[in-house]
Amino acid sequence: MRAVEIASPGGPEVLTPVTRPVPQPQAGEILIKVAAAGVNRPDALQRAGAYDPPPGASDLPGLEAAGTVVAVGPGVSRWVIGDAVTALLPGGGYAEYVTTPADHALPVPEGMGMTEAAALCETFFTVWTNVFERGGLTAGESLLVHGGSSGIGTTAIQLGRLFGARVFVTAGSAEKCAACEALGAEAAINYREADFVSEIGTLTSGRGVDVILDMVGGSYLPRDVKALAPDGRLVMIAFLGGAKAELNFAQVMVKRLTLTGSTLRPQSIGAKARIARALEAQVWPHLNTGRLAPVMDSPFPLEEAAAAHTRMESSGHIGKIVLTV
Repeated sequence: MRAVEIASPGGPEVLTPVTRPVPQPQAGEILIKVAAAGVNRPDALQRAGAYDPPPGASDLPGLEAAGTVVAVGPGVSRWVIGDAVTALLPGGGYAEYVTTPADHALPVPEGMGMTEAAALCETFFTVWTNVFERGGLTAGESLLVHGGSSGIGTTAIQLGRLFGARVFVTAGSAEKCAACEALGAEAAINYREADFVSEIGTLTSGRGVDVILDMVGGSYLPRDVKALAPDGRLVMIAFLGGAKAELNFAQVMVKRLTLTGSTLRPQSIGAKARIARALEAQVWPHLNTGRLAPVMDSPFPLEEAAAAHTRMESSGHIGKIVLTV
């Protein structure tokens, strides 16, 4: 099969087209003939040598894909050959074929193409677990999303609004802010021109927001604490601005704040299967009706994975980037 491997740790140029053997599904797994694969920030971290695959996972990058089931391993009952699925992967998505635990696959939503379906799992699994489970966002509360125009951000805007929350975002340009507001954000704050703490204070009449989804970290963390309402929850999912910060824990204690976070890839097969079941029950019906949909930036052919990574790391994109196979 055709695939793209990481020749050595480095920039986008180390992504190299190769030929690999087709993997075979083990017990509880399915083999997917990939139509399209999502491109995500963890792929770039792995490419740079900063995010190793979990034990037993493929060394190829790629954490989500959509395609057709072409083989099933022992013990798989739900999926049969020919089923159209979108799936969360432990790795290996940058290829013509990939295996994954059967319980991490979901049906392609009704009427949705494979390119769009490939952009679902990594972001929807991440937003669901961090905003609604760890962050506990409920109807009538407020959510601030940093990086609102990213794949994670555009998903969080839609899910937050769908489940009855006020949604605010930060983004880095007027174009990105406009895109976020068109998607349903009540207000988009251009972080290059305004202080989000001050803006959130104005937008919430001084109360602050109930939940913050932060993928920046670093200097944002003490500002997040200031922007949270009493009993607010700060959820970290990445640290593009740095993994360390100095916090005033007196503010955390006085406001009774919760600081938490998670990463998706290292979680157990069972944990990710539980997330898949929750999404299928709570979110997939809205994807089937078209009320929700991934925001798409651009597709690239599989062999142009380096160009796709360059696009992602330029931060010029709005929504998801995918590789087509």
